[in-house]
Amino acid sequence: MKECKLGSPDQSIHKYATNDTISMTAERKTKSRIHFIDLEAGKPSVDEALAHLDFQLANARRQGRSFLKLIHGYGSTGAGGDIRIAIQKRLHELERSGTIRRSIFGEDWGTSNAHTWELLKAQPALKQDPDLGRRNLGITIVLL
Repeated sequence: MKECKLGSPDQSIHKYATNDTISMTAERKTKSRIHFIDLEAGKPSVDEALAHLDFQLANARRQGRSFLKLIHGYGSTGAGGDIRIAIQKRLHELERSGTIRRSIFGEDWGTSNAHTWELLKAQPALKQDPDLGRRNLGITIVLL
């Protein structure tokens, strides 16, 4: 997806985005150059968030991306959140079926995790990710 400003004619969005959420649902880059997808923007239902996930994973594959960061939140009550739980379940299913290589949940996104360390050795720029080592339950790294 191209980065774009709200209201520009070349926005790369899908049917779940509205004019109010385009800037939040369009794929963007963090300082560490990791592309991320905000699955909680616009306060979607669980089904909408899962559809958005499926769409964005397919789009990332078409673009030849090898990994991305999902922002799914932890839930407004701080008790786990239905979207977070559903996204993690779907990612487990996709990993088992071979659709994705791996998912690293935010609580494991740290240098003491073997899968994280392997990715950081292959992609040293990811060491600049602001969530690395913070046990952020609201994010997940996906290896495609």
